[in-house]
Formats: sequence, structure tokens, C-alpha cells
Amino acid sequence: MESGSSSDAAGRANKPKGRKLGSVLPKLEPFIPRKGHDPRELRSWAKRTGFVSDFSGESSANVSHRGQNDKVGSSNDLDLDKGIDKNGSSSPKIEIDPVLGRTRNGGIEIEPLAGSRSKNRRNGVFWRRDSAEPRLAAKDQDNKADLHGNATETVSGNGHEATAKATTSVAEPNKEDERLESQVGIDVFPDDADPGNGGWNQSSEMKIGLRENPGFVPLIYYGLQHYLSLAGSLIFIPLIIVPAMGGTDKDTATVVSTMLLVSGITTILNSYFGTRLPLVQGSSFVYLAPALVIMNSEEFRNLSEHKFRHIMRELQGAIIIGSIFQCILGFSGLMSFFVRLINPVVVAPTVAAVGLAFFSYGFPQAGSCVEISLPQILLILIFSLYLQGISIRGHRVFRIYAVPLSVIIIWAYAFFLTAGGAYNYRGCNPDIPSSNILTDSCRKHAYTMKHCRTDVSNAWRTAAWVRIPYPFQWGIPIVRLRTSLMMIFVALVSSIDSVGTYHITSIRINSKPPTPGIVSRGIGVEGLCSALAGLWGTGTGSTTLTENVHTINITKVANRRALEIGAVFLIFFSFIGKVGAILASIPQALAAAILCFIWALIVALGLSTLQYCQTGSFRNMAIVGVSLFLGLSVPAYVQQYQPTSILILPSYLVPYAAASNGPVHSGSSQIDFAVNGLLSLNMVVTFLIAFVLDNTVPGSRQERGVYIWSNAEDITMDPSSLSDYNLPKKVAPFCPCPKCLS
Repeated sequence: MESGSSSDAAGRANKPKGRKLGSVLPKLEPFIPRKGHDPRELRSWAKRTGFVSDFSGESSANVSHRGQNDKVGSSNDLDLDKGIDKNGSSSPKIEIDPVLGRTRNGGIEIEPLAGSRSKNRRNGVFWRRDSAEPRLAAKDQDNKADLHGNATETVSGNGHEATAKATTSVAEPNKEDERLESQVGIDVFPDDADPGNGGWNQSSEMKIGLRENPGFVPLIYYGLQHYLSLAGSLIFIPLIIVPAMGGTDKDTATVVSTMLLVSGITTILNSYFGTRLPLVQGSSFVYLAPALVIMNSEEFRNLSEHKFRHIMRELQGAIIIGSIFQCILGFSGLMSFFVRLINPVVVAPTVAAVGLAFFSYGFPQAGSCVEISLPQILLILIFSLYLQGISIRGHRVFRIYAVPLSVIIIWAYAFFLTAGGAYNYRGCNPDIPSSNILTDSCRKHAYTMKHCRTDVSNAWRTAAWVRIPYPFQWGIPIVRLRTSLMMIFVALVSSIDSVGTYHITSIRINSKPPTPGIVSRGIGVEGLCSALAGLWGTGTGSTTLTENVHTINITKVANRRALEIGAVFLIFFSFIGKVGAILASIPQALAAAILCFIWALIVALGLSTLQYCQTGSFRNMAIVGVSLFLGLSVPAYVQQYQPTSILILPSYLVPYAAASNGPVHSGSSQIDFAVNGLLSLNMVVTFLIAFVLDNTVPGSRQERGVYIWSNAEDITMDPSSLSDYNLPKKVAPFCPCPKCLS
């Protein structure tokens, strides 16, 4: 096209060659996303710097409109020195703007590529090579450009583009021009920032994406791999609570099978009707601490007959009431408003407190048999840390299967110790209950034999080959005010945990964050899943496992269909009673050693959430530090009011017996039990303190690291951006509140 006057073209032709680009370009203001994925912030930056974005398609319209006007002739020529055409409308100057890009219908493309695998990153700049579509680099000031009249210049600025081409013959570009045009540099992050630390545009590096279909056999493999890496979180909770409730080995096997069934069903429900993220549902450690508080209450200590069933029915009733509250919170859409008050500064200490709540239980229980527990802890650390980079046929076996591999090896080691007579004591029979042992010498060794020997469990002999868990298998649930109030607060903490997991997982799989309505829908489905856990009697509620984030990181698989196939296998294994019996036969010291690692991992996953806020801010440091310290110190104060419990309960269960004898005395035994029980829970105290401080202490959104959720504007501009979260087409019409939950 003919653009500009001949004098302008001649002026440009007479400009000296070899002039440095840095002398022409003003210093480029880098695009630094302060709030995550926010298109409005991106458009604001583009308007401020003169960048033309094709985000909403206006560049294409401008290009086509300009192409039509260019044919009119000299009447529409540009005054390139002033940036105003002869019709009076504003146009960009011909001098090069801060960001130069290629000429195409879509305008200039912003692609701030991130991730550790980006090989084209140089000094904070992400370079893309494209020989077919030349671009100019605005970052490297050492490059030189020939800006004489024979060159074709593509200029971007303030929503318009202008192309000026001299009427003289086109000269061949020199080598420096070719090098310059083959690169584009967009300084998206400052030089000292690492975009790999959780940016919204992070490269997912996933082997299998959310909706990919690599074939049925690979899906089976990846599904089983995902659940095996979560084995410790799925099966070890019954090994703790059932013996503490007075249950037999057969009861432990039954609860393990029930937990496998409920986990499979709830994972499928979440995959179809919840957030639809690749997250496994299971019995969470969030519910373990309140379960220990309820089962160690004063009224259950002296029960001798049917103690296990009575406590289980009490737990079932409390879990069902808490799940109803969670369903109301989610399906009513209230969570979509409450989620705006939940930020990384709240999530991080709350999740960390879930793991720290069991520091008094972990090694004191594992230390009952150090010759098994210490090798177990060392082996899992070696597998997950020192051998994590070893790959066997393209699979990092030690990193992915650290828990199941270490359990199998140490379990075999414990079997050889038992068979070799390491735990044989003269005149002592491991099959005799410790309460029936008369001799002092045998009573001293009874605890060791119970926790170390691999043949003390009779679950294999008593469990049936085929048994289908069914609702109300332990009896009709018992509903009480004191336990229901506790579980309502625990369900709220569980929801907070899940909100953080939703956001981190969406970033890990390189998907846009869900909308608050989708988060609310996911919380409602989790409430329904907890209700199923209460009906079947798993002893704990069902929620999104925090360890999912770690599993997705190490397996690089985030496939929804793989999790569904793995869930079907879980349901199948739950019908085989001997599978639950084998898992119930794991020595308690070995199980406690594994849980020490898992609880420590939960603490680390919780604190890692702080990467999404300014960790160097004194405000954030004070909130996290105060909430964590008081979250540990306040329960320790409440636990002082239990002098009789120290003489009755084991030392590792004493901290969970404070509900019956606490400092709160309101005149109502039900209220006293609930309040004292809640104050003895680290995660509840930590959450309340962090929540109040974060929402009352002044701080900018960038400083607080406010979670950025998608909104209706994002859906309007790009309807397919949130298609990963859409309900199935046959289910969506029956959604009770589509505007609130989508």
C-alpha cells in the first residue's frame, strides 16, 4: 500500500544506517502479572505501552478496516511525524513503539512462555523463532536495525497499526536485520523472577492431559499408578482409629474395604458432577483429629461391650450432620461468596496445622518398634529424595512408588525378623490379649509383640473372601449436638483445604482457575461424598486429598478418565474381603512410620501455598507465624485440664482427650464438650486466627496473594476456556442453580 508522503519517505531514507535500536526504542516496561490470570490487567498494560493485543479480536477488525481505507489514495495518507491522518483521526507515529510485532490478522501475540523446560529463555526474556513471520526484538539493545526508507516497518501503538513502505526499489535486508526480524522479545517477568513458581501461564509438562485418551491399557496403568502413590492416605487411617475404638482385626479389614469402596464412588462423583478436576476423594486427615477427640471422650473409656460399634455410630451421625452443612454451603452458592475471603495466607497455615496436629502421635507410636519404623522412614526418604531422578524405562519408579515400595520391603524385613524369633519371649504368647497376661515379664513385652510382629493380626483368618460393604452396616447413626457442632466446624476447615487444592491443581495442569460457582459446586459435591462416608461408616468424612497436588507433580498425569478407571478398580477390590485383610495386617509401627512422612508432606504442601503471595512481607509473616504458633499453643493449654486421662490413656492419645475436661464451663455439657473439643484441635484454632487477621489487617491484593478465580467476563470472551469444568450435557439441565454453580 502507499502510505505517507514522499518527503517523509525520503527523510527516512536519509537516516544514518547502523543506528542502535536502543536509541530509538524507549525502555520497555515489563508486563508483570500482579493478580494471576487477569485479562483486564493485560489489556491495561497493552494500552499503557502501546501494545496491540488480539485478546478480544479488535486487531483483526482494525487491520481489515485499514486495508479498505488504504485503497482510497492520498486523501487518507498519514502525517507520520505527528501521528495524525489528514482526516483528523489519531494514528500512531512511525517511530518505533515499545513493543514491535509481526503483521498478521490477529495482531501481536503475547506468549509469555514459562516453565523449566523453556529452552528459549534469555535474561528474563522469552524468545520465539519464526522464519515465516518475522518479528523485531525490543529487548536486545545491542542489535542494530536499518530503518531507511527501503525497509518495511510494522508499527504497533494505541490500538492501530501502520505499515510504511518506500516507493523506491526494495533493498535486501542486511544480516543484522535478518537476525533482528527472526526474534521477538517480550519481557513478561523481571530478571529476578522465576515464572516456573506457579504462574497462571506455567507450562504443565503433563504426560497425559485432562481429556486426552491414550488408550485403554495406558489409562489403566496411569489410574492404578495414581492410586498407588496415594496408598498411604487411602488405607492407613483405619489402622489408627479402629484399634483405638476397641475394634477387632476383622473390623479393621472391614473398614479398609469400606474406605476403598467409598473412595472409588466419591472420586467418580467428583469427576462427573464436582469441579471435574483430576482429584481423588478419600478419607482426609482433617477428620482424623476430631474422630480421635470423640472416641477418647470420658463416657467411652469404660465401655467394654460393643465399644467399637457404639463409637462408630456416634461418628457416623456427626459426619452426616457436618456433610449436610457442607452441602448447604456448596449447593446454595454461599461458598462462591465465602471463597473471596480465602487466600493463601489463610490456606497455608491451616493445611500445615492439619499435619502438625499429629506430631504427638507420629513417632511415639512408631517408636514402639524402632527396628522397623526407623528403616521405613529412612527408606522412603531415600526413594523420594535421593533416588527420585533415577528413571527405569522412562518411569521414575522410586519417586512415584516411594510409599508402596518401601512398605513392601520393610514389611518383608519385619516378616523375617518375626520368623527368625526376634520377638519370641519365653513363656509369652502373642495371641493372648495384654489384659489377660498375668506374668510381669510377658506384660512388659506384650506391647512390643503387638506392634512389631507380622503374625499377630488374625484378619486374614477371619475375613471373608467376598463381602460387599453396605450402608448402616454398623447400625443406625447416633446424632448428638456436641459432636455435630464439632463436625460442622471441621467440614468448614475441610472446605478451606479443598479450595486451596482446586486452585493449585488448576495451575499445575495449565488450566484456567475455576469460577467461584464451580468451586461452590465442588464443595457441595464433597458434602454429598461425606454423607456417603457417614452412611457406610468409614469413621471419617470424605474430601479432596491434599496429597493429590504432590501426586500430579511426580506422575505428570492429570487425566480424568484414568482416575475414573482407577476408581472402578478400587470398588472391585473393596468387594474382595481378603484385600482389606492383607492391608489390615500391616504392623502398626510400620503404619505409624509411613504416616510420619505423609503428615510431614501435608505440612510442606500447606506452606508451599505461600509462594502465591509475598512471602517477604512482614504482614504475611506475622499472620502465618502467629496463627501457627497459637494453633499449637492454645490446644496445649486446653489439654492441661485432664489429670485423670494421663493415668488411663496412652501418652499419644492424651492430647485428644481434652474435650471432656476443658477450661470452658458454660453450664451445658453439650456446649462445653464441643467448645473444648474445638479448642483442642490445632487446625480449627489456626484457621480462625489466620482468617480473622488476613481479612482485617490492611494489605494490597498483590501482597496478600489473593486467589484469582475466573469470572463471567472470561467466559464471554472465550467460552471454551472453562469447558474443562462444564457439567455433562445430560446433567446440566437438572442443575438446581446453574448461574450459581457454573
